[in-house]
Amino acid sequence: MDVKTQSYVTEAKKEMASPASRTFLDFFLPVLSAVREIGMTSFPDPAAAVERARAIRRSSVDRLGELLETFERNAVKAGARVFWAENAHEANIYIRDLVNRHRIPYVTKGKSMITEELGLNEVLKKNQTPVYETDLGEFIIQLLEKPPFHIIGPAINIPTDEISRVFMEKAGMDSASTDPVVLGQAARNFLRDKFRHMRLGITGVNMAVAETGSILNVENEGNIRFNKSAPGIQVSVMSLEKIVPNLDDALHMTRMLCRNGTGQKLTSYVTLDTGPRKQGEKDGPEELHIIILDNGRSRIYDDIKTREVLQCIRCGACINVCPVFRQIGGYPYGWAYTGPIGKLLNPLLLGLDRTRDLYGACTLCKACKTVCPAGIDHPSMILYLRNKNLAADPVLQGEGSTFAERLMSKTAAFAATRPRTWNTAARLGSFLASKLGPCHPLVSAWTLKRTFPSLPPKTYRDLRKHP
Repeated sequence: MDVKTQSYVTEAKKEMASPASRTFLDFFLPVLSAVREIGMTSFPDPAAAVERARAIRRSSVDRLGELLETFERNAVKAGARVFWAENAHEANIYIRDLVNRHRIPYVTKGKSMITEELGLNEVLKKNQTPVYETDLGEFIIQLLEKPPFHIIGPAINIPTDEISRVFMEKAGMDSASTDPVVLGQAARNFLRDKFRHMRLGITGVNMAVAETGSILNVENEGNIRFNKSAPGIQVSVMSLEKIVPNLDDALHMTRMLCRNGTGQKLTSYVTLDTGPRKQGEKDGPEELHIIILDNGRSRIYDDIKTREVLQCIRCGACINVCPVFRQIGGYPYGWAYTGPIGKLLNPLLLGLDRTRDLYGACTLCKACKTVCPAGIDHPSMILYLRNKNLAADPVLQGEGSTFAERLMSKTAAFAATRPRTWNTAARLGSFLASKLGPCHPLVSAWTLKRTFPSLPPKTYRDLRKHP
């Protein structure tokens, strides 16, 4: 998909000015958070369950190289073909050549964030190979040519009348309807024909199990299971951090993923596959290709501080509680990953220079850290990225500080070490803000959406001296 992270501010302003987005975000995200809270109470000991999940993810990332080698060995032993892709180009070329070699007329895909990171659809489109997204939300945004809005519900914000319109234009629906059942049936009718004749299906991977060489997927619609069981050739793309040591750990992380993502104990479908179809089995592919993608993650792993982001299980819990996401939604992030995890992954994968507004727009409230079942300290890492950018870190492509930033820092440091200067500047700032107004260029970034507070008649220091 196109990278539009540098349009963050423009898109954020657009979303904040949209009544439809405001209504949706104010209602939907608190509901998702509440559902998650209810789901977590179904554990006998929720705190212990979270701590175990965090321990599993920490251990898995620490042992990453060892576990990936074990996974490859067991996956190949089970009959799968494993390909290590250093970057998006290598992964895309592998899939494109596979399509061409077998003369595949079109490709179907299950919901997969990693293939959005790859930009796979665009590559296959240039290859004259149609790609059909089979997750309902992904199918809708594909027809609308929009990016995903939310990690769990890519099209959850799209009004039903807009879905009806695009289904009539591009999916063969006969007449307009806003009835969800009718819209669902229209999508089903269109996609069933693609499923019936599919020869190659592509999915992502929620978890890969080292001890068995298995791949695990969770979903509620069944399209991933269709893509894994019906075609002769299946391609599963996984980023290298998706590994867990054993089935027991995989099942615990599945319980955590489902509860934190949708509030369910388990999703409607949980599919665990080990190798291609065996003799005597009725479904499953004849060929299973597993692509293990790096695409910059080795560089993330090399830094002991950024390594922590690889613990993420893509549940979306951090997104639902983020006060910034609750104001702007998913479009401004401009790439595959949104919310707090997008503020970390996008800069680490794309470079700090292309994503400055993402990690800059954070309140450091720590809500994301509190709910994260994988134990990621998002606020600490965001501060780390800001420091790396100011230091013009060459590995992460930092820009360095501007003259204005250096001047502001030195001025603030000077005032902060001189109480009288600080108090005078604070009073002057409050006075100017009240006189200039919220739309003045000097203060608009601070006061456009909030009232600048007036200073009290006495400071804390004054009250201590003269109560």
